[in-house]
Amino acid sequence: MSHGPRRIVCLTEEPTEVLYALGEQDRIVGISGFTVRPPRARREKPKVSAFTSAKIDEILKLEPDFVVGFSDIQADIAAELVRRGVEVWISNHRSVEGILDYVRRLGALVGATAAANDYADGLQRGLDAIAAEAATLPRRPKVYFEEWDEPRISGIRWVAELVRIAGGDDIFPELAAQSLAKYRILANDDQIIARAPDIVFGSWCGKKFQPGKVAARPGWENVPAVRDGELHEVKSPIILQPGPAALTEGVQVMAAHIRAWALARS
Repeated sequence: MSHGPRRIVCLTEEPTEVLYALGEQDRIVGISGFTVRPPRARREKPKVSAFTSAKIDEILKLEPDFVVGFSDIQADIAAELVRRGVEVWISNHRSVEGILDYVRRLGALVGATAAANDYADGLQRGLDAIAAEAATLPRRPKVYFEEWDEPRISGIRWVAELVRIAGGDDIFPELAAQSLAKYRILANDDQIIARAPDIVFGSWCGKKFQPGKVAARPGWENVPAVRDGELHEVKSPIILQPGPAALTEGVQVMAAHIRAWALARS
């Protein structure tokens, strides 16, 4: 006999990805329109929310007994649903450890504790393998991760941590500790140029990264990453959502570029 909520609405992608991975997808009755993982979810489930907005009446028609969202950005959505009698869980994890713990907690909430623990353990083993391989590289690049271009916003904590696991060193670790994007805005490009990143990863939160546009920025011509053509996109669905995608596909993309950079200079 199954336990836990039976009709779940996921306001972001990561709970959808986790529940599918745990074999609990039949509980999901609605998802975020930004969901791309797993691909079948878009075909199978109605899309009832964006990130900062949601179709409250459509959600209520689905008669959910549990809604899962993420962060203070969805606080207003959560508050409205709570006022309408719906149970809501808003997680606010911002680190690799937090993502792994999130998997375990969500699994426990739906009565799939053992499966969630096994899944989280597998994710950790994958990260450990990437870190072990990165430790063999002859050099570590300085990495600038750009979450948005206008204004420039550097990477959030779990991204900076994944850069390190992949073998690089984030050039703005002091900003990565800030959970809100407004506190990771760079006042001017001189800050970036001065730290001379060897690699730039761009993930412009839903729009395509343009290496040529980055290379053409005034004063950037002598930045090592621009000079050497090390400007690479990491698609936002696999890195900017604090779920399994970042711990698998996202970190793997960065690790491949870092490894190629390091071996080319050994």
